[in-house]
Amino acid sequence: MNDKITIHFLGAAGTVTGSKYLIDTGDKKIMVDCGLFQGLKKLRVLNWDYLPVNVEEIDAVLLTHGHMDHTGYLPKLVKMGFNNSILGTSPTLDIAAIILRDSAKIQEEDAERANKEGFTKHSPAEPLYDLIDAEKAIEHFESVPEGEWMDLFEGIRVRFQYNGHIVGATFIELDIYGKRFVFSGDIGRKEDLLMRPPKKPEKADVLFVESTYGNRLHKKEDLETKLKDIILHTVEKGGTLIIPSFAVERTQTLMYLLWQLREKGEIPAIPMIMDSPMGANVLNVFHQHRDWHKLPIDDCTKMCHTFRIVKDFKETWEVIGNKNPKIVIAGSGMISGGRVLTYLQQYLRKPETSVLLAGFQAEGTRGRAMLDGASELKIYGKYYEVKAEVFNLQVLSAHADQVELLDWMSDIKVEPERIFITHGESHSADMFRVKIKDVYGWDCTIPELYEIDEIPLEESAEKKVDQSH
Repeated sequence: MNDKITIHFLGAAGTVTGSKYLIDTGDKKIMVDCGLFQGLKKLRVLNWDYLPVNVEEIDAVLLTHGHMDHTGYLPKLVKMGFNNSILGTSPTLDIAAIILRDSAKIQEEDAERANKEGFTKHSPAEPLYDLIDAEKAIEHFESVPEGEWMDLFEGIRVRFQYNGHIVGATFIELDIYGKRFVFSGDIGRKEDLLMRPPKKPEKADVLFVESTYGNRLHKKEDLETKLKDIILHTVEKGGTLIIPSFAVERTQTLMYLLWQLREKGEIPAIPMIMDSPMGANVLNVFHQHRDWHKLPIDDCTKMCHTFRIVKDFKETWEVIGNKNPKIVIAGSGMISGGRVLTYLQQYLRKPETSVLLAGFQAEGTRGRAMLDGASELKIYGKYYEVKAEVFNLQVLSAHADQVELLDWMSDIKVEPERIFITHGESHSADMFRVKIKDVYGWDCTIPELYEIDEIPLEESAEKKVDQSH
């Protein structure tokens, strides 16, 4: 057995996206999450680089949940030679399969469009990976139970614990030769329309904690009233409400809220459209994994019948052709791709249009640009003037805010040997570091991308405390 464990921060260090941590025990190499970089171009180009590790030597990949920034690099990893198991809860793997197939299809279509319309510097433009690559990655999926310890390798065991956020999401506890490593993944809200409250870790010798909203609190807003007011305002203008939305959990939450407003007679019976093939597939995951969320199955069925769920791109143009007021939910949530781009090309220049941003917008994304008041957006090589009204519903975020993040750590009775703050923009991570020190008196490290750290394999802090009594 080695005398230390080496940690390679291959993503989500100094940024929100690209979550990848490689744990090297000397005997085994375990990757936790395998996400795609999104947002700023300087981050996106990293997706094309080979990882600075020997991919063929990685013994397993563990997934906290199915979102793109935690799973989207898997096909590239397999292309580079990874050939072992990819472990996650059953709904996480279902979500990941949907996302990887959708991502591959979009990349193929974008490359084809770039070559056809000539707005690329590459000759020819190629996708990062294609559908064949995605299917090869999916072949490595193996589901694990929630809340149960399982032996991973000799001297190494793992447990996946319910974490709210989205269906299937967990934090991961990894016991390595008696020392516990805890990876928060993305932590959900204590009060969520669809998800139950997250479980909490009780022990962590080494803690990796996200900081997406580590520097802020979610506003206490009357969600239904604010959403209703935006809809009525848009209808009064004679316009269309476009909601760029994350296909997993956010789309379903928005559909549920809109359905409830319609059932109560709070909004007029205008057409409501869900134009996201991935979102439609995720609805099936909600039906199949009822014990992972709070949405009653009857409500889910009624909700779906209230929406026109668009199945192909021809229908998208039929929806656009209808000039009457309507509500359109379309992917993607940060306007980084997907069907919402087609809607915005047609509607951004119309002052009667409303655009509702309903979640975190990473640096370098079109969503962040709109949130910051951009006067124009670049879509497929062309610029479109923003005359639409832009609204933001931060309260809809599926990420815990600063208070909720601190509360998630509250059951850890013995100070961890090391705490790494990850998955946050630099100012957010640093403010969270200060807050943890103020509340718990614990020192934290904010790693940089590709940083390597070492953890000595000595007795855990908890064992030392036990022996001192």
